[in-house]
Amino acid sequence: MTSEARRHPALQALRSHWPEYLIEACLLGAFLIAAGLFGILLEYPGSPLHQAMPSPVVRRALFGVLMGLTAIAIIDSPLGMRSGAHINPAVTLMFFHLGKVKPWDALFYVLAQFVGAALGVLLLAAVVGDVFTEPPVHAVVTRPGMWGVGVAFLTEVAMTFVLMLVVLRSSNSERLARFTGVFVGMLVASYILLLAPVSGMSLNPARTFGSALGARSFTALWLYFLAPPLGMLLAAEVYRRGMKGEVRCAKLHHSRKVRCIFRCGYPGTPMG
Repeated sequence: MTSEARRHPALQALRSHWPEYLIEACLLGAFLIAAGLFGILLEYPGSPLHQAMPSPVVRRALFGVLMGLTAIAIIDSPLGMRSGAHINPAVTLMFFHLGKVKPWDALFYVLAQFVGAALGVLLLAAVVGDVFTEPPVHAVVTRPGMWGVGVAFLTEVAMTFVLMLVVLRSSNSERLARFTGVFVGMLVASYILLLAPVSGMSLNPARTFGSALGARSFTALWLYFLAPPLGMLLAAEVYRRGMKGEVRCAKLHHSRKVRCIFRCGYPGTPMG
């Protein structure tokens, strides 16, 4: 390490951990590209799949399954195991709150997630055009549903609370850890089917920002910036204080064969 890097912790973090930052950007970008493509296939009126499924509930159920499988694939992928597969600023901030992510890593993770989300949406918009950005697909933008902003806010808090409580419980259990991605995928699919019409189904400030940028629609952006971190921080406190649970690492799927840049509690893990 150079003397310059030692004097500037931010520069040190960038030089040492840039692969993980880049992975986070790419994974969230890929997640939004997948969401956009599935949205086109299911909601664009000219799509054969849309025409074959006249029921919006059936289409939403299939969209939920596809996005749940996408979440599982990302979390359990080699890249996901390298970065920890946060792909969500609220997840990173929660693990930072729990003391598992260092400050500069938390900052660069969040920046990478926002950049990745924006670039993923803009790339798909550049390739596909109005089919993706205009209604009804509308860049899969998140907006409060049928019962307004207040109910959407509470729903987002509740969804992220349950999601992160499940993640903390499963990822820190020797018996359940390998199923964390499956649990996340099942919850994502269920949320999309049951609660997307209520909250808009974000769970993720960066995901909402990327879609809002592509659709040029920033309705209730504050809701999706505030509710997911609040729900996850509440889950962290319930897990740590109420359930007295141990938090071993900030990765959703931990492997001792892959380096870890976090304050990791797994012995024998290559540290970066």
